Amino acid sequence: MKNLIFILNLFLMYAPLNAQEKVMENRNKVVLITLDGLRWQELFTGADPKLIANKEYVSDTTSLKAMFWKNTAQSRREVLFPFIWNKIEGEGEIHGNRNFGSKVDLTNHMWFSYPGYNEILTGKADDENIRSNDKIYNPNMTILEKLNRTEQYSGKVAAFASWDVFPYIINDKRSGIPVNAGFDSAKGKDLTVIEQFLNKTLPHTPSPWGSVRLDMFTHNYALEYMKRKHPDIVYISYGETDDFAHGGNYQAYLKSAHSTDEFLRELWDYTQADPYYRNKTTFIVTTDHGRGTEPLDTWKSHGSKVDGAGEVWLMLYGAGVEPLGEVKEKEQLYTTHIVNKIYNILD
Repeated sequence: MKNLIFILNLFLMYAPLNAQEKVMENRNKVVLITLDGLRWQELFTGADPKLIANKEYVSDTTSLKAMFWKNTAQSRREVLFPFIWNKIEGEGEIHGNRNFGSKVDLTNHMWFSYPGYNEILTGKADDENIRSNDKIYNPNMTILEKLNRTEQYSGKVAAFASWDVFPYIINDKRSGIPVNAGFDSAKGKDLTVIEQFLNKTLPHTPSPWGSVRLDMFTHNYALEYMKRKHPDIVYISYGETDDFAHGGNYQAYLKSAHSTDEFLRELWDYTQADPYYRNKTTFIVTTDHGRGTEPLDTWKSHGSKVDGAGEVWLMLYGAGVEPLGEVKEKEQLYTTHIVNKIYNILD
């Protein structure tokens, strides 16, 4: 009899927990991803003919053309972004090809990173308070923080970024959201073998930049955390494309963009293999700002004085996304719309 009572007590203790876990597993999840400063021109037309053979920006034009040059824009973009154009296009929606009149724009007038990320994450530009990339805690509340404050998503939100300003953009102190950014290592006692390896190698892997780590670390820290903690709301910000562009290294810019396409594929494959995420996860991918095109050297730059730096793009795929493919009609979207799209997904 005592054994029976003990078993019943265990059942009563764990039954609500199991039911709660089931609810959490069945609800919708969102993975929001940004590719810092990736131009819409490369996304939709592939390697730029004026840049790929330009020795000012490419150290080995022969090898780069062997990797990414094709005679048509469609073939060039497919070889640069194979996952996007062979998978996402068929199952999701891709906006921002201005050649067809599909426009996605910023509403802030700064046209650089902190204002762009603030706009994406809060749904509103703030040109009065967000006017630099300085490490100033964001006075605005992001959607990540708002969700983390709800009973439903409390403790189920996480962010990973290559740029070390993100703890300030997300305001980790006020929001309570774990933000692994810059040269942060993974924290916790239950780290995976890969997280432990990343922690060991990060301090001994020089980055070309003082405030941005290589995206390989950001990507794998995010992926391993998802495997270990199963957050419902994940934000990942890759940073290499912007920094390689600022350095005028078109070769590294293209290779980094190509690597990020592989990161997207790996995240997709994982979420489709894990029952917690499979068929319940929506991906939203965008960028914080554009870059220049004319004069040619403005491809390295952005900001309010650079024509075209406010032109961006947007992709959605996964659970609940209509397979519109590449939108080839006139439309006007803004990155401020992303917050509402997330709320609609989670509704």
